[in-house]
Amino acid sequence: MKIAVVTPVSRTGETGGAELLYQGLIEGLRQNGTQVDQVRAVSDESSFQAIQRSYLTFYDLDVSAYDGVISTKAPSYLIRHPNHVCYLLHTMRSYYDMFPYEFEQVHPSLARERRFLHSLDRGALSFPRTRSVYVIGKEVALRLEKWNGLQSRVLRPALPLGQYRTRAYRFLLAPSRLHRWKRIDLIILALRHVGTEIKVKITGSGEDEQHLRDLARKDKRIEFLGWVSRRRLLKLYGDALAVLFVPRQEDFGFVTMEAFASSKPVITCADSGEPARFVQDGVNGYVCCPDPLDLAGAIERLTADPVRARTLGESARAGTDFSTWKDIGGCLLTALEEGA
Repeated sequence: MKIAVVTPVSRTGETGGAELLYQGLIEGLRQNGTQVDQVRAVSDESSFQAIQRSYLTFYDLDVSAYDGVISTKAPSYLIRHPNHVCYLLHTMRSYYDMFPYEFEQVHPSLARERRFLHSLDRGALSFPRTRSVYVIGKEVALRLEKWNGLQSRVLRPALPLGQYRTRAYRFLLAPSRLHRWKRIDLIILALRHVGTEIKVKITGSGEDEQHLRDLARKDKRIEFLGWVSRRRLLKLYGDALAVLFVPRQEDFGFVTMEAFASSKPVITCADSGEPARFVQDGVNGYVCCPDPLDLAGAIERLTADPVRARTLGESARAGTDFSTWKDIGGCLLTALEEGA
């Protein structure tokens, strides 16, 4: 079979976990002996009108030369093909679970826009336009059922491609896009209640970078590294004492998996979505309330006891029985072959 993997590209050029997933998925499909092309188109989420244009862009894409199509995150599933399977990362979150946080006042026009997108997504992801819907985690499955009334099958991604090593246990690492949904500000505020001199290294870039730098200006323990290469990021994982990952209602989050593969415990929050399903409190990390004081307590427990951090990290590594990309590619191919 000749397969197209259809993926959105950010208007601003930002990359992150989605791009790692696309890379792994394409490699897994090729390991199953399939010819694969990645079909990209720009998705602009800067306004409702831009979102509408992005939906239309994917609706108009010509993928008729392929035997099957795998769409990914919104709005790639608007693609038209008789043999279409979706491996869903997420829908347009600002009009779903993040709606109350994105819009201070919900005017009737905003409510109409939200209903319109929900209706479009429900139609696009329903049979026969989409033969099967797989999702990357339970968090996404619950959203899809709640707002679109659609059932899906959870197919958790494999680890991003790379070599994971355990090295020193020296500092706290917070790898993230610098966006308000990732709540790096919660980490900065928590550190004000931490008495130890542990260094905190924050990687990534984003629209909230200057605000976060201003918030952390007086704390010399905090270091912003900006964008780092994959090679350097894997080294940072290997040298970290623990990893801080406290987003709001995260879809999946490769950060947790990569930390575990590097034998590092993860500190997350109870409302962080899929990471809170991976982290077992006191076993391979800590699950906190989304509160600076509670987060500070978990940080102090680990930094005061490096031996404990190492034990939790070893437990995390022992639990990394993840699927392979070849397995995931094979599952999606089976669904496409049934459609064909």
